[in-house]
Amino acid sequence: MNRSTITLPSPAKLNLFLHITGRRENGYHELETIFQFIDVCDELTFSLDEKDEIQLLNEIPGVQKEQNLIYKAAKILLPFRAKNVSEGIKISINKQLPMGGGIGGGSSNAATTLLALNQLWQCQLNLDKLAELGLELGADVPIFVFGKSAFAQGIGEEFTQVEPNTPYYLLLKPDCEVETVQIFTDKYLTRDTPPIKIPHALKLGGHNDCLEVVRKHNPKVDEAYLWLKNQGDAKLTGTGSCLFAAFDSRDDVLRVLAQVPDKWLAWQCQGHNVSPTHQVLDQWIEHNWGIAKR
Repeated sequence: MNRSTITLPSPAKLNLFLHITGRRENGYHELETIFQFIDVCDELTFSLDEKDEIQLLNEIPGVQKEQNLIYKAAKILLPFRAKNVSEGIKISINKQLPMGGGIGGGSSNAATTLLALNQLWQCQLNLDKLAELGLELGADVPIFVFGKSAFAQGIGEEFTQVEPNTPYYLLLKPDCEVETVQIFTDKYLTRDTPPIKIPHALKLGGHNDCLEVVRKHNPKVDEAYLWLKNQGDAKLTGTGSCLFAAFDSRDDVLRVLAQVPDKWLAWQCQGHNVSPTHQVLDQWIEHNWGIAKR
């Protein structure tokens, strides 16, 4: 470890349920959900560079640099760079998380960038400010900045830390991407699910109001859902296309994983109530600055 380079995992998230409780005049939806992290991750490396610019060393196929959330996150933090720091940044990514899966890959990458550059550029911003900046990039970015499993309200940016169970999961991605706008503008989407209390959510869980609309628009998700439903309690995360089911043991997941048709991507993973990004970043801070997380 050194003070000029940080390598961090950038994890996926699951929506353990997703209730849509209303719709605002600006078109955004009021929702309730529990976010939990899983140990399926991209990996990002950030290195200070004497060239005063933001350099992406490898591109994500189909994503222009100016639209890349990693680049946009770095650019949004640039004005907060400490006056005694003149270096630019070089960023590389080992991409594992699929796009269009509802597991927050792009949002996670953006939050990981904010957290890393806040250290390397000595911005000294707190998590609330980083989350505020992240919200400009996407509704899911703040949860990755926050870094703890949370019961979320509002448009998904109002957090109450919670500690749900951390089972083993089978994560499944059919060969398609879901257009979030299409789902949230569908006239048949349920938008009046009654609000629930946190203890109820933790004990009894909930459902995903987007599931039936996603299945209607995406036959490949429907097919994968019906298959996974025969293996366990199949759920959709976010607006999809990824599906997941919880199991009591890793062996149970591996047993089902061995049966997954080759046409689908699948992962064995576990839930985490602290983001792997924060765990590694805290170690980096303690090693380089001698400041232990309390």
